[in-house]
Amino acid sequence: MEIYKDLSTPVSKEFEKLLNSKFSKTQIEEGKIIDGKVNKITDKFVFLFVEGLKSEPVLDINELKGIGLNDKIKLGETISVLLEKIEDKNGDVLVSAIKAQKIKGWDKLVEAYEKNEPIMGKITSKCKGGCIVEHIDTGSLMFLPGSQISDKPLKDISHLMNEPQKFALIKLDKVRGNACVSRREIISSFKKEDKAKIIEKYKVGDIIKGAEVKGYSSFGCFFNVNGELDVLVHLQEISYSRVNHPDEVFNIGEKHDLKVISVDKEKLQVGCSVKQLSPDPFEKIDNYELNKSYKFKVIKLMDFGAFCELKELPGLTTLLHSSELSWSKKNASVRKMFKVNDTINCVITEIDKEKRRVAISHRLTLENPFEIFEKKFPVGTIVESEVVNKNEYSLFVKVENLEIDAFLHCNDLTYSNNGEQELSNYKKGDKIKVKVLEIKVSEQKIRVGLRQTQPDPFDWFKDKKNKQRITVKIISTDSKGLIVRPEGCEIDFPIKKANIAINAADTRTSRFTGGERIDCAIADLDIEKRKVTLSVKLLEEIEKKEALEKYGAEDSGKNLPFSSLSEDLKKKDKK
Repeated sequence: MEIYKDLSTPVSKEFEKLLNSKFSKTQIEEGKIIDGKVNKITDKFVFLFVEGLKSEPVLDINELKGIGLNDKIKLGETISVLLEKIEDKNGDVLVSAIKAQKIKGWDKLVEAYEKNEPIMGKITSKCKGGCIVEHIDTGSLMFLPGSQISDKPLKDISHLMNEPQKFALIKLDKVRGNACVSRREIISSFKKEDKAKIIEKYKVGDIIKGAEVKGYSSFGCFFNVNGELDVLVHLQEISYSRVNHPDEVFNIGEKHDLKVISVDKEKLQVGCSVKQLSPDPFEKIDNYELNKSYKFKVIKLMDFGAFCELKELPGLTTLLHSSELSWSKKNASVRKMFKVNDTINCVITEIDKEKRRVAISHRLTLENPFEIFEKKFPVGTIVESEVVNKNEYSLFVKVENLEIDAFLHCNDLTYSNNGEQELSNYKKGDKIKVKVLEIKVSEQKIRVGLRQTQPDPFDWFKDKKNKQRITVKIISTDSKGLIVRPEGCEIDFPIKKANIAINAADTRTSRFTGGERIDCAIADLDIEKRKVTLSVKLLEEIEKKEALEKYGAEDSGKNLPFSSLSEDLKKKDKK
């Protein structure tokens, strides 16, 4: 210790110099990556020697194997670790090889992102919304969105799994330590160079032969040209006629000739037209007359109709709506009637030059079956018919071989009040005689009746009048009143509970069991409206009035079946 008493001695100065130089070489700080040499290996641990540390850092062998550093588990090998703590509570040095590798890998990613350079990686697994990509150099994990896997939809990516390939870094979050990559950008960058060379071959006015329909959008149709370029035909360039959607004119896979109308070398886009290959047909539309038949060619079939082209004016496309296919079939199927390339006759019903629209009709070229029916079977005719359809309130019948259905309501089946019940007695195929009641050619409606072919039981009331006494039979009773049938008549009529008797106590329907014969009066009769109101109460009032007029003394009516007659006689005497 005597050597350190005098620090001015040459020996002390030399020692100080050596000590300072040693500290300047070895800078030990927490949070930095340092290199350690493998000094000792056991079954579970690897001991490192790091110059400047008071003890040897220890690494778990499984940790090294997990990050692919098996070849580093040898004496004398150097391993990079992150110094987390120089001394923990137990006095040990804490280091991590995994964290050191992640930090080094992140630094490489940051450098590649800043220089806009691609990196090598491989897709290791799928996840929600995309895939996980492992950086080959550092083992860092990155996210590959599903939309960035390829420049076209892929149903299966098994051929891409675990294959080393280039990726572009498109997003880097330094705070969270997240990286997002794109395979699509790498593919597109190569295609972009090739596409620029391909576009150089095209110029405005060129005719492209046999381009294939690839897909639709709301604004146009995409065509593939020779398998090397996709071009757009805008909706307005498809046809001189109005087109709402490309699928009205084109089918996927069809081939059409195109005319190049624009070339954008900056956006690498080529615009084409179909309609400009032919002259504007609307310039000659004045040569055609309304309500006259012309030949049309079917070019496309849809659920709602067919698109047709005027044979004499190629390029003038118009819609033949399904409602204009047939007179009798409201939901006629154009696919069952026609096929593509058929030539059919149609009548031009409308020409709108401003909207560039032509409306046509096929049914107008056919004879109207409703006009035929009206001529052959005028109103009042009784004809033989067949039931062809049925619903909950009517029948539909067919007359002869005319492809039209006449409407028969259940109320016209029978003169009784149970038309819906009568409807259940009929089925498809039944032959019935009906009377034509109404024909509306403009509305395409025909109404017929069955009961009109039979004698009208209401004629029983033709010689009857109001307040006349009739005898009826009680058919049934309920809480609302009675159902009765006049003798000699085939129609049932109701008598309301309030019209059963004068006295409220006698209006109860339980007095009757059904089958009794009683007298009642006609309260209201309207032959034209076929309306009859019957009342027992009215008959009692009529008989009561007759009794008052016939008998003038108070005691004369005591034996009559009117409990209030004596009181009425007293009132009469007072007057």
